[in-house]
Amino acid sequence: MNVPPKTRRALTRVARDTSFLALGVPLHLLMACVLFAVFGLGWEIVEGRDDQAPVILGVVVALGAGCLPLLTAAQRRRFRRLLGVDIPRPERRRPRRRIGYHCAVGPLLGGLEALVLSLLVTGLAGATVYAWIWAVPWRWRVEHPGYTTQALYVSVAGLAALAAVPALAAALVRAETHLGPALLGPDPSEDLARRVADLTESRAGAVDAADAERRRIERDLHDGAQQRLVSLALNLGIARATLTDLPPEVLVVIDAAHREAKEAIEELNDLVRGLHPSVLDELGLDAALSGLAARSPLPVRLRVDLPPHLPQRATPAVEAVAYFVASEALTNIAKHAREATRADVTVSRLGAILRVVIADDGVGGADPSRGSGLKGLAQRVGSVDGTFRMSSPTGGPTVIDVELPCTT
Repeated sequence: MNVPPKTRRALTRVARDTSFLALGVPLHLLMACVLFAVFGLGWEIVEGRDDQAPVILGVVVALGAGCLPLLTAAQRRRFRRLLGVDIPRPERRRPRRRIGYHCAVGPLLGGLEALVLSLLVTGLAGATVYAWIWAVPWRWRVEHPGYTTQALYVSVAGLAALAAVPALAAALVRAETHLGPALLGPDPSEDLARRVADLTESRAGAVDAADAERRRIERDLHDGAQQRLVSLALNLGIARATLTDLPPEVLVVIDAAHREAKEAIEELNDLVRGLHPSVLDELGLDAALSGLAARSPLPVRLRVDLPPHLPQRATPAVEAVAYFVASEALTNIAKHAREATRADVTVSRLGAILRVVIADDGVGGADPSRGSGLKGLAQRVGSVDGTFRMSSPTGGPTVIDVELPCTT
């Protein structure tokens, strides 16, 4: 029998919902039975009709309290296996919510689940009433004239009940998926804190992975492509110096190739230093920024104030971001800052905050919304939970102020 996919999905959903409700009935009504016994024994104590009632009441209460963790675990398993809803364990114990779920909400849900399942069973019995009638002896049908008309009414009512079951079951399942996690799982603030912690950890892992990948690229370029270019430039220089008897046209080509190789080496050096200079790992941020300032086409006044009494350096990812910000800012000043004659780079650390300030004496007017370079700086700073501020009024100066947490 070829069942359409839409119908198959609907039947699967109904089977899942009814199975979920069927498993919920005993879990919910078990505590209702305990409560009924507690109230009954309490009434017996009030009336004074049974001397053993207090002892029995204590045993019942103890058993009910001992069942609560087992019922909670069973409910979590029911939600996870049948609905795919994972209810995490709260970091802090929340007995009031758990007791409220099992003792107040649970019996109500169990009653509703039993009603929906009863409607399903009744609907199945009513829809198949003709099969039940023809299964009874023939004499019964003779003694009850008009049974076919009555059976028709029962069959229609059964089909109507069956048609209502999917919607009722789905509505009850939706209600339980809201109540269960809210009362058995962590509260919203605790869940939000857990999610923030997970996102922070995953973000830190992504930043570290990106930094490690930049280091690998820098190492591969330095040890691979850069060495080949150096070897090429060296061979071309030797050829230009020794092969003097070649035609002038050939010597011109060799000389041009030699210049191109040296320019490519210089560009590759700049690229490598922009990715992650090795001096940053070996000697620290001060030495790396000193080399950066020395290579700048504009005069750069560098001030690095990193107190020597600090227990440790900033993390490699933070130092890499600080270096990248200074490098890109100086590049932008050299390319785009009109009438700039100098730049100032100030690096300081106050507690767990590393502050980098880059300023120039140009005419200002820089706008982050009009270019991707400044946006990229802000995004790079934000990747380690840093803050990026820029001031560039018309007439200057332009100041970029970055604060980076050293413990990222």
